[in-house]
Amino acid sequence: MATPKRRISHARTHNRKAKFLGSLKAPETATCTHCGEIVQVHRVCGSCGYYRGKQILKIGDKS
Repeated sequence: MATPKRRISHARTHNRKAKFLGSLKAPETATCTHCGEIVQVHRVCGSCGYYRGKQILKIGDKS
């Protein structure tokens, strides 16, 4: 089995991880067409329960 000839420096390791982590993005968001809340795309709105203009979940009042 092959083994590395030299130890990899911290700088090289951190550079490699920075390139990978820098390419990651936050999930895409949009506004709900029914209530105007910010929701993730292709997800049911957590505040009103609507998805693409149809009610999917029944959300009760929390008061």
